[in-house]
Amino acid sequence: MQLMAIRGGSGNEKDVAAFVVEQLQAAGCPAEAISFDRANEKTPLRGNVGNLIVKLPGTLRGPRRLLMAHMDTVPVCLGSKPVLKKIKGQRIVTSSDPSTGLGADDRSGVAVVLSTAIEILSRGLPHPPLTFFFAIQEEVGLWGARLVSATALGKPKLAFNFDGGDADKLTIGATGGHRLDIEIEGIPSHAGVAPEKGVSAIAIASLAIASLVEEGWHGLVTKDGKRGTSNVGVVQAGNATNVVAERASLKAEARGHDQPLRNKIVRAIEKAFKDAVRRVKSADGQTGKVTVDGHLDYEAFRLGEKEPCVVAAQEAVASIGLSPRLDVSNGGLDANWMAAHGIPTVTLGCGQNDIHTTGEWLDVAAFEQACRIALRLATAC
Repeated sequence: MQLMAIRGGSGNEKDVAAFVVEQLQAAGCPAEAISFDRANEKTPLRGNVGNLIVKLPGTLRGPRRLLMAHMDTVPVCLGSKPVLKKIKGQRIVTSSDPSTGLGADDRSGVAVVLSTAIEILSRGLPHPPLTFFFAIQEEVGLWGARLVSATALGKPKLAFNFDGGDADKLTIGATGGHRLDIEIEGIPSHAGVAPEKGVSAIAIASLAIASLVEEGWHGLVTKDGKRGTSNVGVVQAGNATNVVAERASLKAEARGHDQPLRNKIVRAIEKAFKDAVRRVKSADGQTGKVTVDGHLDYEAFRLGEKEPCVVAAQEAVASIGLSPRLDVSNGGLDANWMAAHGIPTVTLGCGQNDIHTTGEWLDVAAFEQACRIALRLATAC
C-alpha cells in the first residue's frame, strides 16, 4: 500500500526507487550491493532514475537467480490512495476518488520482490547468488528491460518477473510488437472559398484506414491460418473546419507471435497510406506526402516447458498447493527483452486485476501467495 501511494509514472520512478533502497538498507543490505544503471539517459523520456539492481553473493552454491518487477505505473494511477476492504475476501482498492487507478500494476510486483529481499536479509536465510531487478519505463516501451545489460545483472541463469494475474499463472511467451509513427503532409486551402486547391491530410488518413479495415489488415488480422493484430490508435489533425487540413499525425501498431505475419501487417499499413496519398489530389494534380517511421518495440518469445526457470516456477507454485497453468500473452512484457538478452524469464502473477483502469484492485490472498512463491524461488528450497 505504501508503494502504490507513491507517485511514479514512467520516467519519474525516482521516489519509488528511493523507497525500495531505504527498505533494503533498513533490512541490512550492504550499500555496495545496490546500484543504478544509466538506462534513463538513453530512453525517449529521459527519466529521473535508472534501473535499480541489487546483487547478493550466494550463501549456497548454485546458478544465479533473478527476481524482477517494473517500478512505473500508467498516468491514471498517479495520486492513488489505496485502502483495504473486505469484498469477497480482502482487496486493496482505490479510495473514493473515481478518477484514480490503484497502481497494483506493477507496484504489487515490486512489493513481492522487495519483501523477498527483506525476508532473506533480515532473517539471514540461505540462498544462491541473487539479483533483484527493479526496472524503469515498462509501460511506455519496456525501456528498462530493453536497455539493461546482462552483465550488470550478473548473467543469471534463472529469472522470474512478477507482473500481472493470479499467482498460479505462469506466462512463458508473449507476442512481438512493432510501432509506427505516420506523418501526412497535405496542402492547405480555404475550405469554403477554394477547397479544390487543397489536399486534405485527414482525407488521406481516412482512406488509408478504411482500406486497412476493408482488406482485413486492421484489428484482428488472420492470414494463411496465422493470427496478428493491428491498430491505428492515435490521430491528431486539423485546426479549423474552414481550412483543408494541412497535416495529420498518427500512431499505429502491429502485433503478432509470428514474425513474418507481423512484418506483412507493417508493410500493409505502409502501403495503405502511400496508396491513399496518390488518391487525393488537388484540382491541378498535386498530392500530399506521407512519412512512416517504424521500429520494433519487442520481439516475440516462447519458452519451452522444460526450460529451467519454467520448471522451477511450476514447482514453486505447486509447493504452496496451487496448480500451475501456463499462459502465452498477446501483450508485451519485460520478459520479451530479457529473452532477447539471453536470459529466459517466466512471468508470474501477483494479484492484480482490471489493470490500467480506475476499477483496478489487488487480491490480497493472491499477492500473499506470490510472496511465498517468490521466497521459495529466491532461496531455491
